[in-house]
Amino acid sequence: MANLNVNIAGLQLRNPVLTASGTFGYGVEYADLINLADLGGIIVKGTTLHPREGNDYPRMAETPSGMLNCVGLQNKGVEYFCQHIYPEIKDLPTQVIVNVSGSSIEDYAECAAHIDALDNIPAIELNISCPNVRQGGMAFGVTTEGASAVVKAVREVYHKTLIVKLSPNVTSISDIALAVEDAGADAVSLINTLMGMAIDIEHRRPKLSIQTGGLSGPAVRPVAVRCVWQVARAVHIPVIGLGGIMTAEDAIEFFMAGASAIEVGTANFIDPTASVRIAQGINQWLDRHGCRSLDEIIGCIA
Repeated sequence: MANLNVNIAGLQLRNPVLTASGTFGYGVEYADLINLADLGGIIVKGTTLHPREGNDYPRMAETPSGMLNCVGLQNKGVEYFCQHIYPEIKDLPTQVIVNVSGSSIEDYAECAAHIDALDNIPAIELNISCPNVRQGGMAFGVTTEGASAVVKAVREVYHKTLIVKLSPNVTSISDIALAVEDAGADAVSLINTLMGMAIDIEHRRPKLSIQTGGLSGPAVRPVAVRCVWQVARAVHIPVIGLGGIMTAEDAIEFFMAGASAIEVGTANFIDPTASVRIAQGINQWLDRHGCRSLDEIIGCIA
């Protein structure tokens, strides 16, 4: 068997397969369906400083080779997470990472500080695709200045592995990646969803309650692979790839483009065992091709 161990800036993973935030709950929901120890890690659903109700229904719409969602980061806030959810997940047999979101720099930093105090959470994934309420709703992650500012603030209060999740809805994702690297990010994950829209032509209205939403699934994979390839050539920190990964072969594309680990998202809605199946498939692919470790193929595409 090939060596699938991965080190993401000090975060040790038994294999390179993580579950993407918002697609796997808090992990405990899947414990009866798969062996969580077969995963490299779980990135739990987005957590914010204050409780959020999320957007009105409908929040999801199926599209060709993908789906749109506008759930709106529904959660009960970081204090509830620390008091009620953390005790249930702190001893899961895999790495647990918290996705942190916010509407102001101060919100991000304070939420991250709460998570920093939890012994069994070794990393956070910072979602900088959120709208900055003080800047007219423009997402933090669409400008180098906005991305840098929020990462710097979080880095001051957060002392473990800091992964920053990048949006593809930008002019140059490599510039954003360089900005967050300079600001103190330990790793980047990409891509977050692409902005999309679907219309119900019989009722002449959008299919989502807030008109637009994030597009995920196989339809975005070629864009995601391109983004990973560009970013991996620009930064010196580890890159985690995600976007439409449904099979082990899909994951191999991301590794060859430069990713050191991957996240499985939309596939979890179709097949709850997808992440474990993909992890097993990666090992089988490496064995078939005579590779003794994942390192042999990471970034092999010039």
